[in-house]
Amino acid sequence: MESEPVLDIRGLTVRLPAGADRLNAVEDVSLSVKRGEIVCIVGESGSGKSVTAFTVMGLLPRRVLVPTGGQVRLEGEDVLRASPQRLRELRGTRMAMIFQEPMTALNPVLTIGDQVDEVLRIHTKLNERERKAKVIDIMAAMRLPEPERLYQAYPHQISGGQRQRIMIAAALILDPALLIADEPTTALDVTTQAQILALIKDLQRRRGTGVLFITHDFGVVAEIADRVVVMQHGRVVEQGPTEEVLRRPQQPYTRMLIGSVPSLEPRPRAPVSGPVALETVGLAKIYGGGGFLRKERMVRAADNVNLHVRKGETLGIVGESGSGKTTVARCIARLIDPTRGAIRLKDAEIAALSQRRLRPYRRRIQVVFQDPFRSLNPRRTVGASIIEGPVNFGLPEAEAMERARSLMKLVGLSPDALTRYPHQFSGGQRQRIAIARALAMEPEVLIADEAVSALDVSVQAQVLDLLDDVKRRFDLAMLFITHDLRVAAQICDRIMVMEKGVVVEEGPTHQVFTAPRHPYTRALLEAAPGRSFGFGQAA
Repeated sequence: MESEPVLDIRGLTVRLPAGADRLNAVEDVSLSVKRGEIVCIVGESGSGKSVTAFTVMGLLPRRVLVPTGGQVRLEGEDVLRASPQRLRELRGTRMAMIFQEPMTALNPVLTIGDQVDEVLRIHTKLNERERKAKVIDIMAAMRLPEPERLYQAYPHQISGGQRQRIMIAAALILDPALLIADEPTTALDVTTQAQILALIKDLQRRRGTGVLFITHDFGVVAEIADRVVVMQHGRVVEQGPTEEVLRRPQQPYTRMLIGSVPSLEPRPRAPVSGPVALETVGLAKIYGGGGFLRKERMVRAADNVNLHVRKGETLGIVGESGSGKTTVARCIARLIDPTRGAIRLKDAEIAALSQRRLRPYRRRIQVVFQDPFRSLNPRRTVGASIIEGPVNFGLPEAEAMERARSLMKLVGLSPDALTRYPHQFSGGQRQRIAIARALAMEPEVLIADEAVSALDVSVQAQVLDLLDDVKRRFDLAMLFITHDLRVAAQICDRIMVMEKGVVVEEGPTHQVFTAPRHPYTRALLEAAPGRSFGFGQAA
């Protein structure tokens, strides 16, 4: 007789507030997770994936999202009927959750060690020394460098990938029966992602843990899932064994999602011969510092970086978390001051300019960030956000608004939406608005810093096409920062690979991807998930 599933959801329905675009966030959802099984839920934003997960954890906002039907059984116990106190007991011991954005889940005023240790303080009787040893052990298992030092560090002092591994460490430290992972590898580079997926699979085998894994990355699905559940508009439209769903999808929606996964085979691209719009020579950013009873420690975030980007060209910078790629981009945009080296913007050297003298050049370099919700002011309409820069640089407001209307059309949104606020748009729409805001300044250089990493594959494909289109229309030089090699293959003319602050390889995209010279580049390409199913490799 088959054992009872660790998680069994039957007919779950969760109602949305009045005035929403549909009646229910999820409707009549049924799925199960057995012990030692990994079940992946896939679907676009708004499909109900995260609402399903938050319902299991008892984390839905009260009176906003209300379960109105069905059962959610954790090892036979219906968590929909559990008291708040009982839910607190279950969270951490019997079920745990890894969230997508670690910076919002970690407390900025507590050390890393304190935050992982909190789980042990609440749920175990270990003494302080035993707890600390267990925390350092799990941090080492997460491949975190210098766990003893990180134990004393604060969230803002470590990289995004390291923060995500801290969140995973806190979730896994008590070996829960059910682990829910909500897009846990979205912001991670491919090698770190491969390590995390291997760790989750190891936990599943070693402890018989059931894993409910939410993702929009079919490469990840192919790599780890035993079964796949596909959701659309709050309903399950298809589910089955991974091999069956990925190789023989039954529903058009599933086929569309799979077809949107970018290939690791670069598109044919002719060399760009336009004038150089941006160049760095010997660019370096070195952080140093000590403190009371602490020896000084130097960190070379970027060292001797030489690059150039021509008008109409996209240069991709790839590498793991902490490789220095975002540091280079922030130095070029002068969001941080370089330690040494030159930054040449066509006819000007801007590396050593003071903030006052730098102002006229600000317009010429614009950045599209990873999270548009954080970079758009929630209290201002999107129209006000788009025209703010041009108006500050002297453009009359009426003319700036007319430019904003034409840019909204260009990025595929209605000009009438200029009066709306950021929260009224989807993630993909907000990223389009962020692109429109950058273009409103009529820049010469556009920096896209992980601009599509948090988007669904179908939306990601649309935004990549949009970025490629605006680059050609405006003859922009584009610096594209990404950890996703499949994305880089589709949009970049040339690739620069960084490791530990140093450029280890550079060349035309096709050359770097088909005949990588450096072992580190080869390791990145080999770590791309889903290659056994053809995701991310040449057709």
